[in-house]
Amino acid sequence: MDVSGASFERQYRSASSEGYNVLVGTTRVARLDLHFTLQSVYATLVLLEEIPAAELPTLIQQIDERLVLSAETARDDFFVTVFRGHEVGFFSDDFQAEDGRLAEIRRGSRLGAVDDDAEENPA
Repeated sequence: MDVSGASFERQYRSASSEGYNVLVGTTRVARLDLHFTLQSVYATLVLLEEIPAAELPTLIQQIDERLVLSAETARDDFFVTVFRGHEVGFFSDDFQAEDGRLAEIRRGSRLGAVDDDAEENPA
């Protein structure tokens, strides 16, 4: 997968952090969380699609150039932790509770509902 044309769709921004969906074309390939401290920037990158290890430096460089450096926050270093995973669901305080079950609120996630057995029988 060529990540050189990745785009970043910001989901939230606070005084010290930002969260993004990472897209290649219209496909969401990763989730990125950036945390800005006084001296360094920390990133957590969760790959949702298979991205070859050889492509990761290109993606990290894009994140640095297009998101971190453009934030105009002084930094001594940029630390990135990369995980592979998949979205299980998206929950908030406004979810619908029914018979002790938590209903996910994002359509298209891999989990329609979570109940007490979910921890014992992961998907």
